[in-house]
Amino acid sequence: MANEPSSNTKTSLYNKIASILEESRKFVASTVNTAMVQTYFEIGRLIVEEEQHGNIRAEYGKETLKKLSEKLTTNYGKGFSQRNLEQMRQFYLTYSTQIPQTPSAKFTLSYSHYLFLMRIDNPDERKFYEIEATSSNWSLRELKRQFDSDLYERLSLSKDKEKVKLLAQQGQVVENPSDIVKDPYVLEFLGLPEKSYYSESELERRLIEKLEIFLLELGKGYTFVGRQVRLTFDEKHFFVDLVFYNRFLQCFVLIDLKIGEITHQDLGQMQMYVNYYDRFVKLDHENKTIGIILCKKKSDSLVEITLPENNNQIFASKYQTVLPNKEDLIKLIQSEE
Repeated sequence: MANEPSSNTKTSLYNKIASILEESRKFVASTVNTAMVQTYFEIGRLIVEEEQHGNIRAEYGKETLKKLSEKLTTNYGKGFSQRNLEQMRQFYLTYSTQIPQTPSAKFTLSYSHYLFLMRIDNPDERKFYEIEATSSNWSLRELKRQFDSDLYERLSLSKDKEKVKLLAQQGQVVENPSDIVKDPYVLEFLGLPEKSYYSESELERRLIEKLEIFLLELGKGYTFVGRQVRLTFDEKHFFVDLVFYNRFLQCFVLIDLKIGEITHQDLGQMQMYVNYYDRFVKLDHENKTIGIILCKKKSDSLVEITLPENNNQIFASKYQTVLPNKEDLIKLIQSEE
């Protein structure tokens, strides 16, 4: 009697087949999405061309789209309301100079992503979010969250005019330690009211509970290493609140949480943590450790005079637990130009 396959063999076979099916589903979904976006783009193009040829005059435009909507809905089902046709028209007008007008035109995001992006008036800002959503594979929810937290404006705060232009052309490029640091960090997802009292341990606990969103807020290339990581020397123990690794910079990133105003002692403590990691933890091929102190309040003068000149390892950034005011951020950017 032939030996029956072991349970491990059966499990292995199942996992292989399941993997093939999952990849197939992803491919089909991606193909369907690309075809749908291309179709809506082409419908928008035809509507615009009709307008440009004078066949749809302004006073009859809405009525024409209404009749077109009724006929398409009768023959092809839902999805062709007058409002949707107007959005397809706007989709073409927004992206006609950006997307190659060929049968093989490549759309990298879902139509829902494009509908949201079209509502961003600033073309540079819109292009930035499109690049980041594509390269980081953001869901629509993640894209909305990054926009609501004013990621583009926050990154612009630390850059000169030329580098701000590059944001719209390349997205966020990570080359130097300062490229991964934001000021402020927005932690609205923690659900902590701006003026409520909470401890540093409570702040840390909530960040760990919302780690996936926190990694999104931290930015590109982060992986979580540990919390309350112990350092021991001279029979004394010290604990780093949060430790991450950034694969783009190939270095450890240490984060200390301060619910009050930062002090020179806090900066000195982070310097000690960074020195410890550089001397005893990092490998020879890895780059120097980065330390970030997240604090509720800070004095830029205190930070500048405490840290060494040409410092590129230790940073102090404010955090806030409510979404920033876009108008205030824009005014701050313009005042520094």
